[in-house]
Amino acid sequence: MAAQGVDTDSVRGSVDGAGDSADGSDELYGFAVAVVYDDGRWSCTPMGDEARESLDAAVAELRGMRAAGPVFGLLDVDESFFAIVRPGPETVHLALSDAVCAIDYDLAADILEVLGVDVPDLTPDEVDDADPWPEGDLAVLADLGLPEPVLSVIMDEVDLYPDEQLGTIAQNLGFADEFAAVLDRIDR
Repeated sequence: MAAQGVDTDSVRGSVDGAGDSADGSDELYGFAVAVVYDDGRWSCTPMGDEARESLDAAVAELRGMRAAGPVFGLLDVDESFFAIVRPGPETVHLALSDAVCAIDYDLAADILEVLGVDVPDLTPDEVDDADPWPEGDLAVLADLGLPEPVLSVIMDEVDLYPDEQLGTIAQNLGFADEFAAVLDRIDR
């Protein structure tokens, strides 16, 4: 798993934009939340639906926030996986909770493409039996107080749904109330 970020130029143009869910429909369930840490305070804001469908859209929306402090996105896609997207000026740090989901979801495939990791080559029967595995920069939030080993343990909790895993991340970093308040306001 890469500890460094991915060059910004390798993110642009990586998306085909289809955004289909695993059942083939265009309706993706879940949510995308932008998180900002500024002046010692956390704030959470809902992101557009496109952020769950397109890595480029997620990065552009997060960069458009122009916050003074760190900004990152927490994306729950179709209750199947989650991603953490943290753009910087020259790099984008990415963490994906389940690389197997890249077989069925464009966003996960785009993240693997940017990371330089092949989409798993599995048959439908193998997909059903495959154990999930994370990819990307698991130290993506280490400077904010969530060390790589803790994120790894959270990702390994496969009995939890992605929203519960993201809630655990929010709890560990200290913005659980702000995160829950945003989730209460959005339709997922």
